[in-house]
Amino acid sequence: MPDITKPETGDQRAARGGGRGRRNKPISEAPELNFEGQESQELTEKVVFINRSAKVVKGGRRFNFSALVVVGNKKGSVGVGLGKAGEVADAIRRGGELARNQMVSVSLKDVTIPHEVFSTYGGAKVLLRPASPGTGIIAGRTVRAVLESAGVKDVLSKSLGSKNAANVVKATLKALCALRLREDIYASRGLSFKKTEAPATVVP
Repeated sequence: MPDITKPETGDQRAARGGGRGRRNKPISEAPELNFEGQESQELTEKVVFINRSAKVVKGGRRFNFSALVVVGNKKGSVGVGLGKAGEVADAIRRGGELARNQMVSVSLKDVTIPHEVFSTYGGAKVLLRPASPGTGIIAGRTVRAVLESAGVKDVLSKSLGSKNAANVVKATLKALCALRLREDIYASRGLSFKKTEAPATVVP
């Protein structure tokens, strides 16, 4: 039996799962996994958020973990999954499987989005705007994970309202699914689309 006369140190409390620290692991501690496959079908998996919950039972506390995972091929396909398990590794694996099974295709214009879009999911609100080449991804870590997995490289974004990671990710995915190209809009209305070429620049 441990000596009850000596107070526990922080390392001893962490070893037995005690303490009043943050239960959630930030994205900086979450691993980024790459799955092997063909070059055209290579998927990138990113762990956005890991949450730990505790249930008090007769013998002590029972911990359960949930992992929010984003999977994409960086070519217009992206999916989101929330895996739950008794271990962190199992939760990440289940979240990745769910995300790969729920992948959707989004409409992109080169490496940016075709138009501005505003989306809400629960209390989260996300605004996305197209940006000129070289701008980069101006977004927070949660929105950035979804945009990078989808293949967006130049975009302006703003997350409004709730900061809940699950709602922000789903609001971002909903915004990407609402994007439409000009060619698709013309085709849905039965109109012919004529693509105009940019005038050539004359160098003196």
